[in-house]
Amino acid sequence: MTKKNAENRPKKALKPELRVITENRKAKHKFEVLDTLECGLALVGSEVKSLRSGRISLDEAYGRVREGEVWLVGCDIPEYPQATIWNHEPKRPRKMLVHRREMRKFMNQAHEKGLTLVPLKMYFNERGVAKVVLGLCRGKQMHDKREAIKKADVQRDLSRMMRGRNR
Repeated sequence: MTKKNAENRPKKALKPELRVITENRKAKHKFEVLDTLECGLALVGSEVKSLRSGRISLDEAYGRVREGEVWLVGCDIPEYPQATIWNHEPKRPRKMLVHRREMRKFMNQAHEKGLTLVPLKMYFNERGVAKVVLGLCRGKQMHDKREAIKKADVQRDLSRMMRGRNR
């Protein structure tokens, strides 16, 4: 290949873009995230179509371990209108695809310490596969939530003052 042809080729991006479908913002307020794990999902075609149009709710969703498998329960993916009779059930439990060693590590901690598995974010990776970031979380007490809100307010005020000072 000549030098001229090499210059005309488009350069590959260093890090491909992840397309975020949804984030569970309430989880960050209600829970303290101790650890995270990336999981795949076993979905049917109409669910993927619905996800690509951005229609999903993770607000009431949580992870559950049943018979050695991890399930996403309470996740609402509305029906895809064009799928007609081949549509899916919107709130069905969905199997999560996790490596065995990661699952054992995560599930032992969740069971022993009384922690909760909460979906934090859902996205399509660079190959177009739907992934979920599952968090190992501990519930926050009311005073912890208030403290976090106070810290965020102070930080916001400081950044406003610094922006005003730079002008």
